[in-house]
Amino acid sequence: MKLIFLFLTATALLLGCNNHNQAITTKSDSTIIKTGTPAAKQESLPFKSDVPDAAMQIKLALLAAPPEKRDSCTVLGYDANNQLAIIRKGTNELICLADNPTDTGFSVACYNKDLEPFMQRSRELRKENVKGQKLFDERAKEVKEGTLKMPDGPAALYVYAASSKDVNRATGEVKNGYMRYVIYIPFATATSTGLPTRPSAPGMPWIMDAGTYRAHVMIDP
Repeated sequence: MKLIFLFLTATALLLGCNNHNQAITTKSDSTIIKTGTPAAKQESLPFKSDVPDAAMQIKLALLAAPPEKRDSCTVLGYDANNQLAIIRKGTNELICLADNPTDTGFSVACYNKDLEPFMQRSRELRKENVKGQKLFDERAKEVKEGTLKMPDGPAALYVYAASSKDVNRATGEVKNGYMRYVIYIPFATATSTGLPTRPSAPGMPWIMDAGTYRAHVMIDP
């Protein structure tokens, strides 16, 4: 009788330990499932303490995208070394750019992926301290030589900006933001589009840098 009692006691202890271990494993697995693949990808980059993490950079960057496209845009963000990297890979035609933590103010943008060679080259030249007219001329030379490809047709750019004081980087809320719409049409002119070279009324579309590789329609509501 004593042997049976000891056997039952040992069995109960073993079952209790197994249940405890199973509970720990289940809790750990549920965390992984809840976090999901996108969160794991976002956390693969190191971020400075004063720079929003991937999730917040994505949330803020997507403010520049049309609402119906936000769930599938590619997003470029800044890591701990202030280097741009893909922090979310999307499936549609838009690339969104997070706010640069070293800049004053707040500005995010989304643009058609056909503009990426132009945008990337511009970022590279600015890192080399090429600015102003020199930047314009260098890109023009590369477009003429065929080393810098511009879109074959119209390509949209959306820019959303605000004052730093109106941006809550902890919650992703932005007050008094301003959206600017741009449509790149390389080498378009006032004649080919029927647009003026300056607006005569608020929100009126007009063409800037007409006839050049970076000709674009400006719409400032």
